[in-house]
Amino acid sequence: MKIRWWIIGLVMIGTILNYLTRSIMGVAAPTAMTELHISTEQYSWITGGFQLGIMLQPIAGYILDMIGLKTGLALFAAAWGVITMAHGLATGWVSLAGLRALLGFAEGTAHPGALKVISEWFPARERGFAGGVYNIGASLGSVLAPLLVAGAVMVWDWRGAFIVAGVLALIWAACWRRLYHSPETHPTVSSEEKAEIIEGQESYLRATEDKPPLRTLLMRRNLWGIALPRFLADPVWGTLTLWMPLYLTTVRHFDLGQIAMFAGLPFIAADLGCLFGPAVVLWLQRRGISLINARRGAYTLGAVLMTGMMFVGQVESAAAAVALLCLGGFAHQTLSVTCITMASDLFPRNEVGTAAGIAGTMANLGVLIFSLAMGHFVETIGYGPFFVALGILDLFAAAVMWILVRAPEPQKDPEPA
Repeated sequence: MKIRWWIIGLVMIGTILNYLTRSIMGVAAPTAMTELHISTEQYSWITGGFQLGIMLQPIAGYILDMIGLKTGLALFAAAWGVITMAHGLATGWVSLAGLRALLGFAEGTAHPGALKVISEWFPARERGFAGGVYNIGASLGSVLAPLLVAGAVMVWDWRGAFIVAGVLALIWAACWRRLYHSPETHPTVSSEEKAEIIEGQESYLRATEDKPPLRTLLMRRNLWGIALPRFLADPVWGTLTLWMPLYLTTVRHFDLGQIAMFAGLPFIAADLGCLFGPAVVLWLQRRGISLINARRGAYTLGAVLMTGMMFVGQVESAAAAVALLCLGGFAHQTLSVTCITMASDLFPRNEVGTAAGIAGTMANLGVLIFSLAMGHFVETIGYGPFFVALGILDLFAAAVMWILVRAPEPQKDPEPA
């Protein structure tokens, strides 16, 4: 197997741990809220703390663009490991909200870092599939969270889950620091693979020596063509990771054992979506559709599938509700991996981390607003209207992507003297 697939496998493991540490809070919420006397509205501020922290993602992405992946990801992963373990010392909603804010900032490197790896290591034809592979980690981390929390409660209590996840993050940080190298400096990459990577990348996306131009980036329509769709789409993922366990407990009357068994199913479906989205893109490309239009087509298909989420609150059967949540997870990752990967199609390598960070900020702003609205209104109007909104927002997001995104014009290499 070529070295680049081992590299993306290491990234996927890091993404698993990243999403495991951020998902534990949602699964532990019913137990922790009872023990610490936290209200639903206070819980929304705990979730909001994470979103406020991760909204600093452009700073995290900019740091990665400046200091590089090897050192940058190792430092940030070690930081999120320590902060995760500190959750076990929380005494109330205020301390949890503060820790979640710190964790959000540290974990904001996940997508910018992974996209920088893809932009450096993969030719254009493989970027979508590589993006799908690492995004599987987001779903797997959320699948493992219910199992880890249930096991921790049986052996110790919910705090133990944070300790275990934090230790695993520290181990990964050490492995990343030891094993990662760029294609130019990797000790075992072959000259043939180097040539394959370089020849398969668009010349206009190659890095320059310039610093990431923040002001210029903010003026580009392509940035908002991926950032606004993420703003509209990511409340689905926030609902699945932060609110679904609480919904299944309070509305569908699941106990912790049932949460451990069924709360992971939407994320298993999401894993399939991570591979389905790139497969749709490849299918469209083989029929003569350009890369950017193929990505927009896959995003639109995911948005249409997402309309099934409108009925989660209306069905009487708990099994049907879980099935619709699974459809939502599948549809979201179908479109999400497509949108996230577009950053590596539209921006040069020295800009992709910053661009992905800005898009990530918009995504988490959407989650923050939606989560605070749920915390304030869910006890009076229920979850139903929020599921309806989730089923509709991605259709607007698809329209925005079609209107704003433009494929970059290839730049001809200079003629030899």
